[in-house]
Parts: sequence; C-alpha cells; structure tokens
Amino acid sequence: MIQRLVFICALLLAALPGFAAELPRDVVLLEVGASQYRFEVEVADDPSERAEGLMYRTSLADNAGMLFLYPKPQPVEFWMKNTPLSLDIVFVREDGTIARIAESTQPMSEELISSGEPVRAVLEVKAGTMRQLGVTVGARLRNASYFP
Repeated sequence: MIQRLVFICALLLAALPGFAAELPRDVVLLEVGASQYRFEVEVADDPSERAEGLMYRTSLADNAGMLFLYPKPQPVEFWMKNTPLSLDIVFVREDGTIARIAESTQPMSEELISSGEPVRAVLEVKAGTMRQLGVTVGARLRNASYFP
C-alpha cells in the first residue's frame, strides 16, 4: 500500500512544471568563422519534453541551453508562454547550419516564432548570446550524434 502511494505521488509530481524527469545532457559546438563555442545542453527529443522546453526557468548559465531535436526536418513554431527568461532561439537545418535566429525574445509572450523553413533542431540559449558571439545565419552547430 505504501509503495503504491509513493508511486502515485511520484507520478503527480512528474506532471507538475519544474518536477519533470531530468533531460539527457550533451554538448554542441557552435562554429563561427575560425572560432568554436561550447554549449552544454539539455536534449528535448520527444513531444512532451519539447512542449515544456525552458518554461518556468528563472536562470540559465552563459554556456547552457536546450537543444530541441525533431525526428525529421519540419517547419516549427515556438512561443515564450510561461518562460520568464528572454532567450535567443536558433533554428538549425539538418546539416547543422543555422537557418534563422530569433534574438532576445519577449518573456511570457504567446506570439508564435516561426522557423521559416524545415529544421531538424532548435537551440535555445540566454538572450544576447548570438549577438555577443557574432553568430549569423549560416554558422554551424556540430555534434557527432545530431549533425555531421
């Protein structure tokens, strides 16, 4: 009986924002000209993980972020609902090149932010990071598991 109650409580907590199971972590390298920048990312690769994303987070390290992966390239839309942080949202093609950057998004906004074309992944990082590093469309993300 106690085990059953513990199990039910664990399920209920997992359904609450901020209590989800910890996401897998990985590293992506962002190539800008001759420079490389390392980001330690949480990987959201299923629909429920992608739906929650960085909602409810109140801080994010300078070299941290979340990588949203899709099973195949597709047009995607993001919003900032329930996200108190301003973010840079980086839309990434299947070959790892950046298709679009939405810089310094408005926290808590329900306005849709479109990829503009089919993408394989989206990288979210702290607002202003892309401008600070001089990242533009065409720069490349590298990770042997996801991008060539």
